Amino acid sequence: MIQERSILKVADNSGAKTVRCFRVLGGSRKRYATIGDIIIASVQVAEPRKPIKKKDVVKAVLVRQHHPLRRPDGSVIRFDENAVVIIDDKKEPKGTRIFGPIPREIKEKGYETVFSMAEEIV
Repeated sequence: MIQERSILKVADNSGAKTVRCFRVLGGSRKRYATIGDIIIASVQVAEPRKPIKKKDVVKAVLVRQHHPLRRPDGSVIRFDENAVVIIDDKKEPKGTRIFGPIPREIKEKGYETVFSMAEEIV
């Protein structure tokens, strides 16, 4: 459950290290984002000499959340951190690699390229 002003780790190699959410997309009254939701975020910390700089406004998809996620079969998954992957307007990732585990729900929400680039599927 990510809301406005949440600080998130970036799980790709686009150049950003941490971002701050300032809008959850999906309607004017949508308050929280869960896995697979798109947020608008501002880059807080970035690597030097990379395409994404500090203070850039980016779109990102949430790929890990600390809040437990219940699956239809009754199992529950929970991650150690909140993390996003930065995407462009066509829902394609800007980075070329994705680090850390990615849940199966990302593919079900329509992010096949993010899912295929993941090194570990949970």
